[in-house]
Amino acid sequence: MTPYRLGILAMYLSEQRLEELSYFRKLSTYGHKLGIQILVFTPDDVDKNKQKIKALVYDVASGKWQRKWALLPELIYDRCRYHGVHNFHKISRFRAVHKKLHYLSSPLANKWSMHQALSEDSVIADHLPATVRYNDHKELIRLLKQHQRIYLKPRNGTGGRGIVRLQRISDSTFLMQGRDEQRRIIPQQKISESQISTKLSNWRLQGRYIVQQGISLTLKDGRVHDFRMLIQKDGKGEWQVTGCAGRIGPLHSVTSNLHGGGTAIAMEKLLMRRFGNKEKVASIQQEANKLGIDIAHFLERKFGKQCEIGIDLAIDPKGKVWLLEVNPKPSREVFYRIGERETYRKAITRPLEYALWLLHNKNKNKIPEEKA
Repeated sequence: MTPYRLGILAMYLSEQRLEELSYFRKLSTYGHKLGIQILVFTPDDVDKNKQKIKALVYDVASGKWQRKWALLPELIYDRCRYHGVHNFHKISRFRAVHKKLHYLSSPLANKWSMHQALSEDSVIADHLPATVRYNDHKELIRLLKQHQRIYLKPRNGTGGRGIVRLQRISDSTFLMQGRDEQRRIIPQQKISESQISTKLSNWRLQGRYIVQQGISLTLKDGRVHDFRMLIQKDGKGEWQVTGCAGRIGPLHSVTSNLHGGGTAIAMEKLLMRRFGNKEKVASIQQEANKLGIDIAHFLERKFGKQCEIGIDLAIDPKGKVWLLEVNPKPSREVFYRIGERETYRKAITRPLEYALWLLHNKNKNKIPEEKA
């Protein structure tokens, strides 16, 4: 029997290097067992008549990647992380030209537009930190004095790049630290109010950044932490919480991203370390899971069908759950790092099982269209 075909839309970072090749290999291996052939390609691999692709195909028997010409698959799993305006336009053009293809997920918005959209839902809005677009230095100072700590985040940033934390320690003294756009740690420094503007003068904040209320994320050892939850469609097209894990940043870092040197820990273990009460921990986990599912349903109603969503959560000292960020193309390595191998397996196979469900039902008109 001819296997079903699933296209993985990727992006070259440099010298024909693909960012998630290890993940694509695992998808290919599990896909082989499910009867799905995985075809990895980028917009640069599409031929001139737009009907064929020079795909990268993993041969399970030999354990090697091979290049093959193939017809463009009708179902696409978009894993492109843009890393720059040029790549963003390249992917946008591909999706505009190939509107008739089916995509596992519809595009989502940048951080500011996402905050505005999520604020429309009163239940979700209660879990959102105060967030505004960066306009000027005076407003930044006002928010800093109002909330004691704030984060400056690029609207289209990923992986903890270009994030600055400012914290008020007295009426005239502040702490500043962060990461630059290459994820390098900016050491903590004590500065005055007048110095803030000077320190940030080269960051091109206007039109590119949001300012977000800071939730207390610092553990007793001074490291910051948060939680990454993965919500995915299963083989019946239903939303499920695949898993949630804690992430602890390295010393002197304002972010906990694994790519930035963070470490992973089981959610329950980290919560028990902080609250020491099983009932409290269970209540927090239940609240977090409900919020995750609510967010998934809302985003699908707002932006069109989705396959999976990663959400970054913070739990404040009182146990309230806060939504920090939504990631439409989440990684799943955090579950492997904490030893939850079955969760990790589900995190890889669920997009395949959902794709299979869509392909099985394509003749019953059950593949919904993307929103315009």
